Amino acid sequence: QVQLVESGGGLVQAGGSLRLSCAASGRSFSTYAMGWFRQAPGKEREFVAAISWSGTSPYYADFVKGRFNISRDNAKNALYLQMNSLKPEDTALYYCAADLHGTSVADVGSWGQGTQVTVSL
Repeated sequence: QVQLVESGGGLVQAGGSLRLSCAASGRSFSTYAMGWFRQAPGKEREFVAAISWSGTSPYYADFVKGRFNISRDNAKNALYLQMNSLKPEDTALYYCAADLHGTSVADVGSWGQGTQVTVSL
């Protein structure tokens, strides 16, 4: 199993940008599909973006297409989420996810603790 630690969250104004990072420990990182999920207060955790083990074939939820970009660096055991044109509705706790087999919460093998993103008007 892989251990995940997110960073990079914070408070930003609408229209601004943030870059989330996820540091992974474990020798199997480069073999896992990875992704990001988020959970807003009072809502269920939802899929945001995913990327294959090789760093190709990124896949995004419709509500972030054209605004967010997922990437990874297998040499550094790191996953990233560049978030641009942020909206107040993007406010949520963002989770790094490892060993993805789909876009549902049940399809994730390991979770990080989350990093808070707050977007103000």
